[in-house]
This record gives sequence, structure tokens and C-alpha cells, in this order.
Amino acid sequence: MNPRRTRKTSSRSHPKKLQVRVMSPRIAWFSLVKFSGKLLKLALILALLGGIGWGGWLGFREAFYKNPEFQLKTILLNENPILDEAELGKIVGINPPPNIFEIDLADLETQLMSLPGVASVTVDRQVPGTLAVSLIPRMPRAWIHCPEAGLTEVRRAGAMLVDQDRTAYPCPLKQLDSAMRLPAIQLPVSELFPIHAGLKLQHPELSHSFWLLDAVAKADEQSIQWIDTIRQVNEWSLQLTTHQGTEATFGLGDHARQIKNFRAAMNHATDRGYTIKTINLLPERNVPITLASETVAPRAIPVPVPSEQEIRQSRREKDLSTLLNRN
Repeated sequence: MNPRRTRKTSSRSHPKKLQVRVMSPRIAWFSLVKFSGKLLKLALILALLGGIGWGGWLGFREAFYKNPEFQLKTILLNENPILDEAELGKIVGINPPPNIFEIDLADLETQLMSLPGVASVTVDRQVPGTLAVSLIPRMPRAWIHCPEAGLTEVRRAGAMLVDQDRTAYPCPLKQLDSAMRLPAIQLPVSELFPIHAGLKLQHPELSHSFWLLDAVAKADEQSIQWIDTIRQVNEWSLQLTTHQGTEATFGLGDHARQIKNFRAAMNHATDRGYTIKTINLLPERNVPITLASETVAPRAIPVPVPSEQEIRQSRREKDLSTLLNRN
């Protein structure tokens, strides 16, 4: 019996083919000449395109950059409390006046944004010779007072302001008059919440003070002007001091009621001709107050009876307590 044969395909069954290309020196020379010709044509085309581009650039430069019609003649700047046309001209460099196409608008915007008190700015060319700048200033909300961080002064140019977005910035000279009557917020130094110009302040005590300022502004925007300072004295209360020296204690919430009682007390004191030294607005009823001392003539012989001043003060406190309870 013959064994079964299997068909196997072997590489030996197909002869190998060897391709050989013969390169003579003459063939190599002609190939090099052909390749060099292609490179030369490409170089000529690039040179032609470059010449056309350079000629176009020269023509564009003569038509725009060298044309005296496009020399800077006018600077349009919106009214703002940060800088005027003369100061803007120094930044742009108008001596001699440049061509408006030579002014780098992006670089100019960057320079203007670096100025204290600038919230945003847009710069535009208006042919033939006008540069238009629209500047939006920051609107200050309060001064920041933090001696431990080197912020020892308020209400002067260069002192630290904070706007409604809580961004801190040095007060520009032109903004000083409008910011002079703003309250000063006293903050403790904190490594976790640093105070630096250009940064958005995240200090929680600033937030608490802003809540009170927002409530005061909601009741009467003009009332902000009689606030001298605000500071957080503990975890549950704020101390507001007026320009007249009255110290009022507010909570971290329920500000509408507290402000209503505070205004009623201050109006009552004004009508009766006395000054409140301290007032604690945390209690809903029987708001405790102290009165500023009054100057009285010295008595020659003291007597063990209440003085007229003590009687008047007792009556005032009683009247004020009745008024606050009625409100």
C-alpha cells in the first residue's frame, strides 16, 4: 500500500528572480542635469513670486504707511476718570505723529489695561488719521484698610480700592474725588486670601461687609456716604462706624430690619438733639444704645439726687426704646 502523498508548496518550486539595474556614469549625469533643471525652474518660479510679493509690499507701503494722508491727526477718547487725551498721547507717542497703520493696536490695548482702574478697553483705527479709544473704568465700591498687609492709608491717590466685582486696584488721581466718601473696609491679613492689586479678593470678611453695603444701598444709595468704616468683630457680627463716630453693631444677616431700626434711631437722635455713641441692632426689640457724653457746668456741691443731664438721658433712652418697639 502506497503511503498518501500531500502536496506541499515549496519556495524551491519557483525560481528566484534577480533584478539588476545597471547605472552608467553617463546615465547618472543626465539624471542629475534633469533634476537640476527642475530645481532651477522651481527657483525661478519662487523668485518671481517673491518679486511680485515684494513689489506688492512696497506698493502697499507707499500707498498706506508712507502716505501722509494716514498720519495720526486726531485721538478720540471717551470721558473717563482714568486718563485724558494728553496722557494717552504720551502712551501712543505723537512726537512726531505716527502713521495710524504703524500703531500696534494689541500692544496699545495691553498698555492701557495695565493702568490702575481700567476694566476694559477697545482701540480702533479710523481712516484717514483718527485713533479711537473706548475705555471702561472700574467703579469703586470701598477702600481696603489692612495695616498688616501694608495698606495703612485710605482716601488718597494710590490707596487700595475694591470695585463691585471685588477686584482690588490703586486709586487713580482722577478718581480720588468721586471715591473720597466711600466707606473703608477693614480686613485682617490672611495668607489664604491675599490682597494684591489686580486680583479678585476672595476674603470672606469682605463678602460679609459687601452684604451690609448692598443692603444699605438698597435702602438708600446716598446712605453709603455717611459710613466711615466697616469691620467684622467676630463670627456673627459687623461693626459699622459713621463719620460722626456712631458705632453700630450689625449681624451677618437680617440687614433690612437692622438698617430700618438704625435709621429710625439716628433720625430720632437728630430730632431730639443728641448723639448716639453705640447701638446694638442684633436684638429685635429693646435695642440697647449709649449716648455720647455732653459738656455740663461743674456743680459746686454734689448732691445725692439725679442730675438734669441724667434725667434727660433716661427720658431719651425711654423715648427711643418706645419708638423702636413701635417700628
